[in-house]
Amino acid sequence: MCLNTIRGEMNKIREIIAYKHYFEEFLLQQPAKVQDKIFKIIEAIETLERIPQTYLKHMEGTDGLFEAQIQLGSNIWRVFCFFDKGRLVIILNGFQKKTQKTPKKEIDKALELMKEYYESKR
Repeated sequence: MCLNTIRGEMNKIREIIAYKHYFEEFLLQQPAKVQDKIFKIIEAIETLERIPQTYLKHMEGTDGLFEAQIQLGSNIWRVFCFFDKGRLVIILNGFQKKTQKTPKKEIDKALELMKEYYESKR
């Protein structure tokens, strides 16, 4: 699914695509305000030359996995993604964060999807 079909074109530095159905399923479960905030973060990733760490942060101990950080009030959501060939961003899965630390099972799921993506490209 190309996210631009949802929001229309703009001056983009990067292209963002969702891998399989995981992100879309996560997104559709969220309230409209959260969806809007997620799209604002995605738009920033697409259009800003330098993405602030408050929006996108490298996951320590991983080989190229990032998490987009969404906060609305006291609620926090995370969406995992990675870069493929520099200007292409692949969005994986998302979840609502309920603990201080990102749950290992969520990171493992994202890493597995990333591995699956690269294997499917061979």
